Amino acid sequence: MAEERFFLYDDTEKSETRFVSFMGTNTRFDLAIVKTGKHYGKSLILDMQGSRFAIIGEDDLDEEGYLEHAYNLTEEDAQELREFLYETL
Repeated sequence: MAEERFFLYDDTEKSETRFVSFMGTNTRFDLAIVKTGKHYGKSLILDMQGSRFAIIGEDDLDEEGYLEHAYNLTEEDAQELREFLYETL
């Protein structure tokens, strides 16, 4: 007999998703930006080429090295993504 599954949460909610692709100096960014009420005003940013994602708000953009680590980017590529996300978020 299978054990009963214990859920921490199991929610369904509407979301707004924006798909955007742009070319930086060295790399192409193919992103899905998902906005919901779930993450306290932050957005789920999926890098579809690199198979990475992070929950990001403006405060995270100000954190040194955050985008470099989350998306495995060079400083230059992370700065281009950061500038785009400042405009978007």
